[in-house]
Amino acid sequence: MSDTVSQNGTGPQPPSSSSWTIEDSEDLYRIRGWGDPYFGINSAGHITVSPQGDRGGSLDLYELVEALKKRNLELPLLLRFSDILEDRIERLNACFAKAIARYNYPGVYRGVFPVKCNQQRHIIEDLVRFGNPYHFGLEAGSKPELLIALASLKTPDSLLICNGYKDRGYIETAMLATRLGQHPIIVLEQPEEVELVISVSQQLGIKPVVGVRAKLSAKGIGRWGGSSGDRAKFGLTIPEIITAVDQLRQANLLDSLQLLHYHIGSQISCISAIKDAIREASQIYVELAQLGAKMQYLDVGGGLGVDYDGSKTNFYASKNYNMQNYANDIVAEVKEACDEKQQAVPTLISESGRAIASHHSLLIFNVLGSSDAPSGIPEVGPEKEHLILRNLRETYDSITPETYQEAYHDAVQFKDEATSIFSFGYLSLRERAKAEQLYWACCRKIYDIVRQQADVPTELEVLEKTLASMYYANLSIFRSAPDSWAIEQLFPILPIHRLNEEPSLRGTLADLTCDSDGKIDRFIDRLQSKSILELHPLKPGEPYYLGMFLVGAYQEIMGNLHNLFGDTNAVHIHLTPNGYEIEHLVKGDTMTEVLEYVEYNAKDLLENVRKATEAALQTGKISIEESQRLLQNYEQSLRSYTYLA
Repeated sequence: MSDTVSQNGTGPQPPSSSSWTIEDSEDLYRIRGWGDPYFGINSAGHITVSPQGDRGGSLDLYELVEALKKRNLELPLLLRFSDILEDRIERLNACFAKAIARYNYPGVYRGVFPVKCNQQRHIIEDLVRFGNPYHFGLEAGSKPELLIALASLKTPDSLLICNGYKDRGYIETAMLATRLGQHPIIVLEQPEEVELVISVSQQLGIKPVVGVRAKLSAKGIGRWGGSSGDRAKFGLTIPEIITAVDQLRQANLLDSLQLLHYHIGSQISCISAIKDAIREASQIYVELAQLGAKMQYLDVGGGLGVDYDGSKTNFYASKNYNMQNYANDIVAEVKEACDEKQQAVPTLISESGRAIASHHSLLIFNVLGSSDAPSGIPEVGPEKEHLILRNLRETYDSITPETYQEAYHDAVQFKDEATSIFSFGYLSLRERAKAEQLYWACCRKIYDIVRQQADVPTELEVLEKTLASMYYANLSIFRSAPDSWAIEQLFPILPIHRLNEEPSLRGTLADLTCDSDGKIDRFIDRLQSKSILELHPLKPGEPYYLGMFLVGAYQEIMGNLHNLFGDTNAVHIHLTPNGYEIEHLVKGDTMTEVLEYVEYNAKDLLENVRKATEAALQTGKISIEESQRLLQNYEQSLRSYTYLA
């Protein structure tokens, strides 16, 4: 394929249709499936965002980006809609309230947000503020996250769940936080933590509230299925739980054991896995109560899924249930288990980070250019052509709906032969170029036929991706969507404008990094995933904006500095009666800042370049005007955004 960057892609194009509508775009990009109730398309063909769901107004995303650019905010831009965070918390609590009323559950629900999901200060502060009416708490999985939670959580009666590996300092800090009016629950996840908690309690004279994390036999599903079972990373086996109960009893701390916690994985796509887990956990809970523990809480962990592809199936990027189904099954199973053993029901806790945070953030980036497979048929020269070229021309002329499969095999064979004889010096570089052009012409002609076939031969399925345009995106996959690279997570990606036009091209995305893995070639589809994305031809002088949606969970903090592309500009948007306001602006990294991450001092670097220019001036290798331009460019670059203007 050609590496030439152009501004008008010429990849495989379906027949143009003047009757294309925004409804066609909604169906193609599955917006109603993954975007409801927050995202849609308006009559101008622009993506709209409704931060308050179906209870408030909407914003034109294209117009918003244009307005932010006028404020000298360069792309890529991470947009965070705080109203969506508030709406997600309200919906989750409303679903549990409805389930509690439906099943006459005599207990309550107290959710917590796992800080690991998104540790950004403004987001945690918003979550604490929005969670206040629901006594929504936080979950910490490490000492740094515990420090964030202790300083941020100010909601009366909210819970602070203390998970993760713990040393003495972690446990002491959590216990002493009770003196501040906090409600920490220390979850025992390793056998040695039991003795440590007992020792710290005796030393400080503080009786803690503790829980145990159980390794369930019920299996998770998808990428995180290994989070449960006997070989899970965290948690106690049933024999270890019994040992912990005995140790706490001997230390006169059995009444401190008040919580059962489990976790069967993130992004659980199948409701049956949730049902199996809560059924087993409910039985463990009532048995612990009957052993004498003062049980009060049941923490079902995370796992509430997000429908990234909008298919509403048990595909790993989707889920075959909704939030209300989730709440209903948890409430019903726990109530049934407790009623059977005449045990008081627990306060229900969930750590639904992905389901709360994913929707509120989206990444907007521009396309810098595109490259396509060679097109056109080379003219026949005055001299007799090499046999390979004549064979390829005959193959091209012979392609019909009846012969296309055989012609494809012939074209591949002749192309391979051309490469081979070129390597031995029997074909000139110009002749090899013609051979490749003829090969691509055959592929395009065959692809036009294949697209009309109901059944496509397996070996020809690759043609669509092979002929697809490559769109060069102004972003780093490793910085902004690491899950797309690391675990092939699917995120909805689509243009945010021109959606009233038919996307006549097929393409994949390449990022700015000098890495062959810096690409996206798997996209959401009706049936699992597809290898291309339907895109529009680029128009000279006009921007083309794409959006990557549902990136609010994990992506920012897990991103890395590959090629030293840093944090993007982030803008917090709040809907108002008159439109919107920018609550917070978090400027992206400059080159100076990312260089400091790897121990470089910008002043030293500039001084080194200055000395090099002085030396070049002395030897006449550079003029003084050139040296000053170089230094000015260097210094300006140090102050600049790491992405392309």
